[in-house]
Amino acid sequence: LKKMIDSHCHLDHEPLFNDLENIIKRSKNAGITKILTICTTLNSFQNILEIIKKDKIIYGTFGIHPHETNTNKVTKKVILDNIVNNNKIIGIGETGLDFYYNNSDKNIQIESFKEHIKAAIDMNIPLIVHSRNAEEETYDILNNFNDKKLKILMHCFTGTKEFAEKLLKLNTYFSASGIITFKNSVSLQNTFKYLPLERLLIETDSPFLAPVPNRGKKNEPSFIKYTAEKLAELKKVSSDKLIDKTSQNFDKLFLN
Repeated sequence: LKKMIDSHCHLDHEPLFNDLENIIKRSKNAGITKILTICTTLNSFQNILEIIKKDKIIYGTFGIHPHETNTNKVTKKVILDNIVNNNKIIGIGETGLDFYYNNSDKNIQIESFKEHIKAAIDMNIPLIVHSRNAEEETYDILNNFNDKKLKILMHCFTGTKEFAEKLLKLNTYFSASGIITFKNSVSLQNTFKYLPLERLLIETDSPFLAPVPNRGKKNEPSFIKYTAEKLAELKKVSSDKLIDKTSQNFDKLFLN
């Protein structure tokens, strides 16, 4: 059985949260060996602390999603206090910038992003970055910390090839989601063809963004294989090699 890792999902969201036992069972049956469930709000972190106790394959993060920054204020100290005593909380995020909707103040998003970055540097653990309609700003902020050995993972990467090229110079990792299986994502598929295999991870972002052939359904970690197969096809390698490599990359980034 293939040993896959879902590097980004939201097990605290419905319909996953109410069905965790079955979700975990189906994940294991699909060959998943690790699941990283991602924090988006202070409330969601309380649920994540419970979820990571449910099974040894589940790890968690602490972070405030850019959409939530108006109502969830955190400082570097708050972030560190929440993480420091839990060895299954292995990343900081999801943080970043999202200027697609005008539902949260840009300056507040930027401040929150910087606090997460400082915490990630202090702890020497990966920063999980969400960037939408904010490529220049995201890059400029990350680049300002370039001498600090920041570990960066661009989650559900949908950016341009130019953005990817600049981020590679910052030793960034990139995670492919089900979006790469969508027919209309040709330019994103081309970007993933270009990105080096040793910088790639796979994720579901479930319950969102179910890959083809399950598009339109509620996504879950066991659907990761469709994204793995598509990424293998784009990279012109076998599924087994793609899965081995993305799993090694996850371990190197998060568990070394």
